[in-house]
Amino acid sequence: MTTTARIALVGDRSPNVQAHARIPSILGALHERDGLTLDAYWIPTTEVENLEGFDGIWMLPGSPYRSEAGAVNAARTARESKTPFLGTCGGFQHTLLEFARNVLHLPVAHAENDPGAEDFLLLPLACSLAGHEEGVRLAPGSLAEKTIGAERTVEKYACSFGLNPDYLSVLEEGGLSFTGRDDAGAVRVLELPGHPFFLATLFQPELAGDGTRPHPIITAFASASAALAASRSLAPL
Repeated sequence: MTTTARIALVGDRSPNVQAHARIPSILGALHERDGLTLDAYWIPTTEVENLEGFDGIWMLPGSPYRSEAGAVNAARTARESKTPFLGTCGGFQHTLLEFARNVLHLPVAHAENDPGAEDFLLLPLACSLAGHEEGVRLAPGSLAEKTIGAERTVEKYACSFGLNPDYLSVLEEGGLSFTGRDDAGAVRVLELPGHPFFLATLFQPELAGDGTRPHPIITAFASASAALAASRSLAPL
């Protein structure tokens, strides 16, 4: 018997965002290929309130989001409630913002959302990755490496902002693990040790292939969400 996992798709849905257009085919492929049934609900960033009833939270690309606070709250809920979480592109960026502000209490901003701020955690990339593919080296033994099954992968991007390297060591010392980097050493994947499944990527796994074969990271997220749903169904009333 298949357990259905309730998933929050956090993002401002748009037909102009390719990753959003891929979601129906990805969900269908997860069900047909992997036997993973996800009951997915689109949650605009302006309507993020209580996400604790969901079995998984997937923060999708499509920034700038309409509500920075809503996106940050989604990442915080997943972190604090230990709900399986996947953040991609803008989701990666706002996961960093959430951790820096709420765990490390740093008064930092995202240059895309607040260009007039004094201190930026997220800055424009020296070279935009929008529409590009790039190699990513994965740390041996990391969740990302185990999920993908290789220490190097080539992934697709559609972003122009990334982590300010001045904050790299501060975030690492604070508890984040950066387990994927490009060939120059710039961070592309983060994980949260001790969390059942918490993974964010600057690249967009939604764009892998033609959408009919889910990226391993998406499959792993769906599996973790299904496992949580199954455990809840077995819990005593």
